[in-house]
Formats: sequence, C-alpha cells, structure tokens
Amino acid sequence: MPIYQGDLVSVAGRFAVVAARFNSLITEALWSGCLDAFVRHGIPAERVDLFWVPGSFEIPLIAKRLASSGEYVAVVTLGCIIRGETGHYDHVAGQAAAGVMNASLSTGVPVIFGILTTESVEQALNRAGLKAGNKGAEAATAAIEVVSLMSKLPTGSPK
Repeated sequence: MPIYQGDLVSVAGRFAVVAARFNSLITEALWSGCLDAFVRHGIPAERVDLFWVPGSFEIPLIAKRLASSGEYVAVVTLGCIIRGETGHYDHVAGQAAAGVMNASLSTGVPVIFGILTTESVEQALNRAGLKAGNKGAEAATAAIEVVSLMSKLPTGSPK
C-alpha cells in the first residue's frame, strides 16, 4: 500500500501571503513567523510576496485572485479575529474560513488557513509567538508540505 506525504524541503515556485492589517500587533507577528519559517525551510524571502488587506473578511477575495493567477504554488492567509461583545466575530470568522476553503477548492491551489480565531487578545498573542508557538510559521510549513505532497499525487483521469 503506497503512502503519500509531503516533505518540508524547499519546493519550486513562488508563495503569496495575504495578511490582514486589522489587529496588526498580532498579524505582524504572524507574518514575521511565517517568513522566518519559509526561509528556514529553504524558500528565500525573494520568492514570498506579501499582500496586506484591511481585515480578515477581505482575505478570501485576494487569496482566490492570487491562487487563480498561476503565479503562486500556494497562498498563505494570516489574520486575527478576536471575539467581542457582538455577533460580528461569528460572521467574520465563519465567512473568512469558508472563503479561504472556497479559494483553495475552486482553484486547485493550496490556500492555507492561518487566521486566528480567539476569545481574547491574550490567546491571540500566545498563538502569535508569545507562548503557543507561532501559527504564522505553522501556516508556512503547511504550505510547503502541501505543495510537496501535491507534486507526488497521481495525475490523469480516473479509471
């Protein structure tokens, strides 16, 4: 029985990162961890393009456009949605997640979900490198691994 998995080795191609400016204290830390992970895994900074958008709700549109462009082997999304006193959090978080998934499935290009959805600023800071690792770095390594795996997948028509 063959088993397929991706590797965390340098892969060919360019990567796009779409990051939200909203909650920039968090998203800038996610971006820093993301770029560091790319470089540590053999992807030079010159092969990573960063696109800033106003907030997490705007991420899916730009991610889909970049994934459709043929210029990138993967798109990483970075954002931070912190629960507040209203239902706004639920709408933004749900639509951002659905939009990122749609961008990936409709284009066939890996679009990695690196958008934090937290209950507090403290949780967000912890996930942006303070205590619980850096989810931006994890998103970059996921992108490398999925691109690697996709290069190993069978091609052609089903039999």
